[in-house]
Amino acid sequence: MHGAEKTFAGVVLDEAVDTILDYSIPKELLGKLFVGSRVIVPVKTTLRKATVWALREKPLFATVRPIHELASQRSVLTQDLILLAQWISSYYSAPMHKVLKTILPSSIRNHMKEQSEWVVESVEQPMERMLELEKKFPKQAHLLKTLLECGGRAPLCVLLKKANASKSSVLSLEKKNLLVLKTDQKDRSPSWDDDYFMSKAKALSGEQDEALQKIKQDLLAASFATHLLYGVTGSGKTEVYLQAIEEALRLGKGVIFLVPEIALTSQTIERLKSRFEEKIAILHYRLSDGEKRDAWHQIQERKARIIIGARSAVFCPVPELGLIIVDEEHDSAYKQTGETPAYNARDVAVVRAKLCGAVAILGSATPSLESYQNAISGKYTLSLLSARHGKSQMPEVLIVDMKHECMKHRGNTLFSDKLLTGIKKRLAVGEQSLLLLNRRGYHTSQICLKCAHISHCPHCETALTFHLGENILACHLCDYQAPPQKTCPKCHSEASLKFKGAGTELVEKKLGQIFPGCRVLRMDADTTKHKGSHDRIFKQFRSGKADILVGTQMIAKGLHFPSVTLVGVLNADLTLSIPDFRASESMFQLITQVAGRSGRGELPGEVIVQTFLPDQPTLKHAANQDYTAFFEEESNIRKLFFYPPFTHLVKVSFSGTDLEKTKEAAESARKFLISKLSSSFEFLPVVTAGHAKIQNQYRFQFLIKSTKILAASPVLHSLQNQFKNKDISLFIDVDPSSTFF
Repeated sequence: MHGAEKTFAGVVLDEAVDTILDYSIPKELLGKLFVGSRVIVPVKTTLRKATVWALREKPLFATVRPIHELASQRSVLTQDLILLAQWISSYYSAPMHKVLKTILPSSIRNHMKEQSEWVVESVEQPMERMLELEKKFPKQAHLLKTLLECGGRAPLCVLLKKANASKSSVLSLEKKNLLVLKTDQKDRSPSWDDDYFMSKAKALSGEQDEALQKIKQDLLAASFATHLLYGVTGSGKTEVYLQAIEEALRLGKGVIFLVPEIALTSQTIERLKSRFEEKIAILHYRLSDGEKRDAWHQIQERKARIIIGARSAVFCPVPELGLIIVDEEHDSAYKQTGETPAYNARDVAVVRAKLCGAVAILGSATPSLESYQNAISGKYTLSLLSARHGKSQMPEVLIVDMKHECMKHRGNTLFSDKLLTGIKKRLAVGEQSLLLLNRRGYHTSQICLKCAHISHCPHCETALTFHLGENILACHLCDYQAPPQKTCPKCHSEASLKFKGAGTELVEKKLGQIFPGCRVLRMDADTTKHKGSHDRIFKQFRSGKADILVGTQMIAKGLHFPSVTLVGVLNADLTLSIPDFRASESMFQLITQVAGRSGRGELPGEVIVQTFLPDQPTLKHAANQDYTAFFEEESNIRKLFFYPPFTHLVKVSFSGTDLEKTKEAAESARKFLISKLSSSFEFLPVVTAGHAKIQNQYRFQFLIKSTKILAASPVLHSLQNQFKNKDISLFIDVDPSSTFF
């Protein structure tokens, strides 16, 4: 006996309502609706977009209205994505409509249609008629020849541009039955016109092969496993990834390859395109809605089996997903901050792999303490690559005490003598240098020497940064900009205003003054505002069109420049000034990673680390590239103070325009949670956030510690449902990347 037909659907609205609402399924839609289908439903007097979340035999409400319209003919979510959405909602204490908004690109939620274009196809290979055509109609012959060189098919606009021809030539050839002009779906997904030389798999070292065999074993068994590939910089982690992808494709499985920054996307594409002929889909925030829509559908229809992207690519609808790679797994860019759900793509990747019986590979030269603890406890499979691959050797690292340099130069100096000598040496022999300063702008502040007043943003409690190129003082927390002040607004002094502090823009200019004629490129948030800018700077430097690359932390992440033999780290202890339990870990990772950009080819590398704290233990571990010593020292401190990886944290934040009311709301919420949660949860006091005010919003927060964070989820959901103050915002961040900001 068959069960009753499911004639009702529970749906999640795209906006505002957290409750799942029930609707009846009209007769004409019976059998056409699935969990994950997109529908349009009536809500009061309006029609709203929604996602089908459940099919039922009976409604949960007494009276229901019918679904108005089916917006998509198929489910936009795979079964594992539906289960993943449920886990994210529970673990990160996020309303389901916000989870689905994160998972589904706006182009999918808004039902963006495919775009058509005119396409030209040759009817046959009409070589026998080419001679006759060349004599009488040379322009038509050239156009036809160009079409054949394109493989007999090309978009009309592309063909006319390549052949330098007009549409009339196409229409004439169509009348002669030599080609066909028709409309077809336009592929708006990103494409690369570059020709890639196909390469073969490289011979592996013993450690690489051992790691690969363990991964292959789990791929073949189609069983869930997480592998931590801990390899020093330049040890050949990418080759292990590539051969693992080859095995996954051989088994008919789809692959997701995550990178922390879009700056790494083009390099990863280059490596994959030169190894695999399969179509590759790209997903990251800089793409247009049309590009995302077409890439999403190509993935869903199995036309693209390899997907590369930043954190949101972990949600793409890959059928038969078999392998997820998270490169530079330690990177904080995988964590979504300031927006619900505050998910970490690395952890989501592991859960998604578990839900679909796939293999997850987490790779890093500086693993997060959480991942390494999971590996040594047996939760993850650990593979170690302890030496650089091939002929390249680990660079020599020198720590320079900047206190001595300032005394020597009788004042502050950007560059030590050792660093300037190193740069001069590289310029003389045609090698490249890379300089890291994790602050953008020209000067970091404008200060009055008479009364010590610092120019602040009127909307945020932060100093304004001077940008020379635009001649502005800019706030890096909001969009506020103003011209540099001529007189002090506090004491009205005219001659006492001075700029202090150095940013990447100043470093770029100073290098040009010290080394006239040297070619300097800068990579930071100011030079990479526009689409394709990361790729352009990367290619310029890689092809030798610059001698020095200056940048913020984005240049430290996995980029491969064989001609870089010198890396300089300016103001290495900058990170340690932040009162955050992850400060030492962030410093170790940043210095180790940027040091790893040196000497990756056959030429020996050198790293010069400038610091005012030369005896700082973390700095010494980074200089020695000694992760094990750092992990042991740092994990002992974390264990003592009960911080991750030995517990979980929840940061509960509040922001509002009224300082006192915002603080009261935070105190009230803390009391509510204490009353509802057991004594196994530890509550820290309410404090002002690291950035105490942003865009006229005062900010307060408190932390919760517990080893069983999921137990707090129902209570945190309850807090969100009860918190209805329209003037104050509540934000819940589970496993925050920073406890300060």
